[in-house]
Formats: sequence, structure tokens, C-alpha cells
Amino acid sequence: MADTTTTPAAPEGFKMVTEGKATILFPDTNEVFYNPIQEFNRDTSIAAIRTWDEIFQEERREKVAQKKARKEAAAAKRAQEGLEPLPEKEYADDASTLVPRGITILEALSASGLRSIRYAKEIPNVKHILTNDLEADAVASIKRNAEFNGISPDLLEPHQGDAIDVLYKHRDPQKRYDVIDLDPYGTASPFIDGAVQAVTDGGLLCVTCTDLAVLAGSNYTETCFAKYGGHPVKADFCHEVALRLVLNTLSSSAARYKRHIVPLVSLSIDYYLRVFVRVYTSAAEVKMLASKTSLAYVCSGCSSTHTQALGKITESSKGNKKFGVNTGPPVGERCEFCGGRFHVAGPMWGKELHSVPFIERMLKHVKESKDLYKTQPRIMGMLSVCKEEIASPFYYTVNGLSGTVHCTSAPLLKITSALLHQGFKVSGSHACQGSIKTDAPPSAIWDVMRSWVKLNPVKNIKPDSPAGKILAVEPKVIANFEMHPDAVSESRKGHLVRYQVNPTKYWGPQARAGGANKRKS
Repeated sequence: MADTTTTPAAPEGFKMVTEGKATILFPDTNEVFYNPIQEFNRDTSIAAIRTWDEIFQEERREKVAQKKARKEAAAAKRAQEGLEPLPEKEYADDASTLVPRGITILEALSASGLRSIRYAKEIPNVKHILTNDLEADAVASIKRNAEFNGISPDLLEPHQGDAIDVLYKHRDPQKRYDVIDLDPYGTASPFIDGAVQAVTDGGLLCVTCTDLAVLAGSNYTETCFAKYGGHPVKADFCHEVALRLVLNTLSSSAARYKRHIVPLVSLSIDYYLRVFVRVYTSAAEVKMLASKTSLAYVCSGCSSTHTQALGKITESSKGNKKFGVNTGPPVGERCEFCGGRFHVAGPMWGKELHSVPFIERMLKHVKESKDLYKTQPRIMGMLSVCKEEIASPFYYTVNGLSGTVHCTSAPLLKITSALLHQGFKVSGSHACQGSIKTDAPPSAIWDVMRSWVKLNPVKNIKPDSPAGKILAVEPKVIANFEMHPDAVSESRKGHLVRYQVNPTKYWGPQARAGGANKRKS
């Protein structure tokens, strides 16, 4: 840990900004700027890294214990066979393996160094941080701020270089970093190929993308495909698709090097997204990639959605797996509900966005660390909603469903109750207030809305419109809108800060810093 002595006064020409345990000097010339909205990003990152480190060290100790048990079993077998024991040095346990191994962190795009300095002062098991930036004035800022915070160069090493070059120079397994943090201004796509190679086996990759106009919009589909290898979608659930597109980019990039990812937490936050994934080396798991990759068929009229994995796996009675190409498409030329045509989105990540066990541990840590995180209430709320999210892809919104059939907006809890009464799973999504995630098929969703319209009639619906075609069909099941006991989630009962309100009048990513040197913090 770094020295935490009293912070001195700011030198002339600088202003101080304190966040967490770090105090940063910013020149009045504004060569970089401080964005307080990103404090939530940094708080969440610290909590995620600390939680991952606990698991990482536990796994390491378990491997040591297993190795010791194997050696003891081998020694016992030799004794039973009357053989001489192997030399003692072959069985000597390395005591250093039983204590936590200090972790290494690479922040590839550091700007002022605020994030790295917070990592150095607030993550107890850090051994070394390489804090990199391309611009000389940014590296000078990193050095200045590290010294101002009493952090030695051995712990935090300022480095000037192109982030892509730095990542590629650490592809050797002996040079890899346990944690790699990518937080660029805009897309992280140019850095992903190097990052998936430069992270330790079982290590943590933290990635931010702020180009949601590309990932979650419908005006730059060609740019999205060029950067992320998939198409976005024009629908209420566009932010979940954005997360899945980035995860697919990480997954497909890792697969080229016989590596695969396991998402821990995938967050759509304000104007950006942030994902935390572990990266492992396993040729066997890479074979599963096609079955984890999906296309989505989204109706242009009513937004009914159908997904299909690109690959399929068949398993024989002996447990042997055979990998093949899926058949399709899963839909006809026209939507069966409204007659609209389908748009194709993806390829994208088709599996879980989160690891519930990881989130549970992270929640426990954050709950016990109220004084460490200023944004603790929001972290608790967002993670609690993520924990409750069901694995089924995509979500609806009450406003979107009501708008499609032109009816008065149905209360969220009534729609939720109607689906629960039919035996479907239902949750919200952290990515959108008023959202409904469910494993119910679109046919069940529209039956619920037809039932709602029977109780709340609508007028002047054109027969050829999506609403007219949907409402022309009688519901096969009349929905029960009575309150279901599970309709109110635990996060809602606990009055948690589940969805952020705008923190200031003018908030968001802000413009790039002025001048030739354009960096953010």
C-alpha cells in the first residue's frame, strides 16, 4: 500500500480535486479535465477488482492445496510399495505460495493518473501498476500526482507509449498483467486484441466504451459493424444489445488465441458501458464459441424478437460432443403478430451478462465498505438489479408495449403479475427503468396486452397497423392482473437507488479537453 500521509497544499497554478483516497492536481490550463460523473465508474472498478482478487487468491490457494495432496498421495503410495521416498526438496512446500500474491495492473489510457492512484491507495493487494498514456504532458501529470499522493515509482510506474504497443509487448505469459483496464474516450475496439492476449490466465479485463451512438443507435450501423463485428438494433433494448456486441468482440478476439471470456458484471451506465470479464486459456472452451454467439431477428413493426445461436452442439450417449452449424432462420419472412419485416442484429454474445455468485460477493464487499465508496448507494442498487436479472436476452418496456397497441400505459407491476401468474420468470433490467425481462415468448406478451386492452379499450385503430393486427386476434389466455406476491423485487422492497437521476443540469461525457492534447479523467 502507498503512504497515506497528510496531503500537502496545492502548488501555485494548480487546483486540487479529491476523490476517494486520492487528491489530484489539475493545471489551470486544463490540459486534462475531471469528470465527476465517472466517479461511479472508478468506485465500481475498485470494488470489482477487490472482489476478483479475493476469488483469485482463493483459487490459487486451492491449487496449492491440491498439488500438496497429490504429492502426499504419491508419497503414501511409494511407502505402501516399499519404495524409498523421493528427496525432500521434491515435496518442500513454498511458503510464499500460501500468502496472497501481489497483483499487477495495467491502465493503458491513464490521462491524469487518477484511476491508477486510487487503485494504488484503495486496493490493498497491489504489487505494481503500469500507468500508461501517449501524451508527454499526461505522463508528467501522472508523475506529479503520484508524487503528490506519496506513491513510489515501484508501486506506480508512469509510462509513455502507444497503448496498443504496450499491450502487445506484454503478450508473453511471463509479462502479462493480472488486471488490464481500458477506459478510452470513445471505442475500446482498437485495444481489445492486445488486451485479451496481455491479461493473465484467469485475470480480469475491465473495458469501457463511450460510443453508445454507434453501439446503441441505428444511424451508424456500418461503423458499428466495422468496430465490433455486429449490427446494433433500433429497439427499446438497444443498450443490452450494446453490451452483447462488446462482449462478442472480446470473446471472438480471445478465441483467436485459444482463450475464452467469462462475464462477471456487464453494466450500461449513463452515457457509456462498462464490462468486467475474466479471460482463460482453454482450447476446449473456444469450441463452444459459436453456440454462445447469437443473431437477433427484430420485427420492425412491433419489436417482437427471436434469437438464434450460430452454432449447435450435440452430445452422444458416451458424452462426446459434436459441433455443427445451426439451421434457420427461426422466423418467417413476415412477423406472425403484425406482419412487419425483420431486421437482423448481431452477431452478439448470447449467454449470461453477469455472474450471480460474483455479484453477491461484490455486494457484500460494497455493503461493508460504506466509507470507501462515495457512490455506494448507487452501486448497491445497480448490482442488486443485475443480480435479479434473469438470463433471457433482451427486455421490453411498459411504454413500448403500450405504445405498440396504442393503449393507456399499463402499470409495470400489473404486467409483471400477469406474466408471473402464467408461470413465467420476470425481472427488471439495470439498463432501463420500467423494463421487463422475461422468458415468456412474444405470443404470451401480446396476449397480456390484448387482455389489458379488453379492460382499457382503445379507439380509432387502423386495421392494417401493427396495433390493429395484434388486437384483431383474441387472446388464447386471459391475463390475471391481480398483484402477484413476487411482483415486487427485493431491490424494490429495499428502496435502493436502482436507477440514476441526472446528477447535474449539464452532464454526460463532456467535450474533449481543449488544445492539442485531448485526454479525460
